[in-house]
Amino acid sequence: ELDDALKRGAKIRILTGNYLGITQPSALYLIKHKLGDQVDLRFYNEKNRSFHPKSYMFHYKDYSTIYIGSSNISKSALTSGIEWNYRFSSKTDSHNYEKFYNTFLDLFEHHSIVIDDDELKRYSKNWHRPAVSKDLDRYDLQDDETTNNLALFEPRGAQIEALCALENTRAEGAGRALVQAATGVGKTYLAAFDSKDYERVLFVAHREEILKQILNQAALSFKNVRNSDDYGFFDGESKCTDKSMIFASVATLGRSEYLNNKYFASDYFNYIVIDEFHHAVNDQYQRIVNYFKPQFLLGLTATPERMDGRNIYEICDYNVPYEISLKEAINKGMLVPFHYYGIFDDTDYSKLHIVRGRYDEKELNETYIGNVHRYELIYKYYCKYGSRQALGFCCSKEHAREMAREFSSRGIPSVAVFSDASGEYTEKRNVAIQKLKNGEIRAIFSVDMFNEGVDITSVDMVMFLRPTESPIVFLQQLGRGLRKCRGKEFLTVLDFIGNYEKAGRVRFLLEGKSDMYREGCHLSDTLRFPDDCMVDFDLKLIDLFAEMDRKHLKLKDQVINEYFRVKDLLGKRPTRLDLFTYMDNNIYETAITHSKDNPFKRYLEFLNDLGELSQIEVEFYKG
Repeated sequence: ELDDALKRGAKIRILTGNYLGITQPSALYLIKHKLGDQVDLRFYNEKNRSFHPKSYMFHYKDYSTIYIGSSNISKSALTSGIEWNYRFSSKTDSHNYEKFYNTFLDLFEHHSIVIDDDELKRYSKNWHRPAVSKDLDRYDLQDDETTNNLALFEPRGAQIEALCALENTRAEGAGRALVQAATGVGKTYLAAFDSKDYERVLFVAHREEILKQILNQAALSFKNVRNSDDYGFFDGESKCTDKSMIFASVATLGRSEYLNNKYFASDYFNYIVIDEFHHAVNDQYQRIVNYFKPQFLLGLTATPERMDGRNIYEICDYNVPYEISLKEAINKGMLVPFHYYGIFDDTDYSKLHIVRGRYDEKELNETYIGNVHRYELIYKYYCKYGSRQALGFCCSKEHAREMAREFSSRGIPSVAVFSDASGEYTEKRNVAIQKLKNGEIRAIFSVDMFNEGVDITSVDMVMFLRPTESPIVFLQQLGRGLRKCRGKEFLTVLDFIGNYEKAGRVRFLLEGKSDMYREGCHLSDTLRFPDDCMVDFDLKLIDLFAEMDRKHLKLKDQVINEYFRVKDLLGKRPTRLDLFTYMDNNIYETAITHSKDNPFKRYLEFLNDLGELSQIEVEFYKG
């Protein structure tokens, strides 16, 4: 309607408030995105005075009308709610018309600020979803139950903001961009909306174990937005090359034998989406990125800054036009809040070996399996907080199967899900998900199968049953349960924490921090956590964290762990330049100031000490 009015030659002025956060930033982004500078959009700017009038003014050729009343521009107000409005016409009540209209002019011209891009970005960054929205949601849900709604696929919330940012960055000449958004914000739909006007699109996914489901979910999202069945798959099973939308496995498309004119010309795709972009440093991704020449390339990741190395930014020309953290997504009401319980687990990890930055899986199995005391601890806290649909993250297939058996024997029907699952207490992923939704089972125990790409929105509890070693994996697994679902008010998180390395890291991850040892944190400061979230650590853990902080890893061990992280990241032994490029910046800066622990001064010796040299290299080194 506003667009039609502009086309008829009308002028539009909007004065809105930022009082109590009632005005949604996504609504303002949508106006600016669709109508641009044709609308004079402003904030009322008197900080010590509330601004909450509802008034609509229309000017016609021979007269004007003002509507004043209770109607917000919201679903309830414009559909089912009881609203009262009163009309003043310049023809029949000129006195009152002039009074209100002149007041509007004074407010608009003398008590407002223009909502430009910087002001809107500032407002959005600090915006928290107001508490009253929860009450409005209840009314909206009741409305949905009594009406037959047709699904309408349009951007919402942060997607609108990200679309504006991407449009702006392209207008400035950018050909690549990275969007960092928390799990659950809807990155795949964002990519579908942003690429809608491009003729040929490539979507590249990572996880082999769950690849087909990820690709099918992505294909459905793009199909809904584009309203087109013109899509195909390029993976181990099929090699489609003639559709406008291709959903590809990086492991297949990334092979040199497929990156040629026989399959795709380098300029075949106008738009390329790289999902889970924090993996994009490996050779297969690099071959894809370097071969194709799209008009635009979009990387998507939920990974916070600097947790997977600064290298991924180079691939996207260091262009990050939009980011929204887990904390911001919860504050904006896009994800449900979490109730986190850090539970002291007296399992002793001090004698277990760390191999290439991770605990040895065999030793973890020996520690967990058959540990009746630990089974009872986990079951006790599961019962204490209760759940209808729970996900438990385990260290191995054996551990997951054992947890499913133990829970089932205690009256909680459960299954284990992992790649090539077979045997008692195991189930294929899709079957398990359906059984969980139907109430046939109440818990799924998995090994890495739900880290990326697969969503069960109704999950109300996640359980961390192994050491928290990777910040990326922790946040991905936490995000599995944070998606909004009818009737779900919060996610319960049970984290069983023992004296393992990096045990104290979780304090910082829940705040959205990336540097846990340089930024201060005190457990009593609840303001650091997202709105309506609760974090409760066992008293014994507070003492444990203090001890862990005192015995923080020696620099030498940090460097070694970082070397193996980079090696896993690249899928090969890193060269000296690779380690320099991808190494965590804080560890690097510390290492180069300590000659004894600086791997770059004697890199061959460093590799030899780690047993990373080939036989020929060892002979050369010793010679």
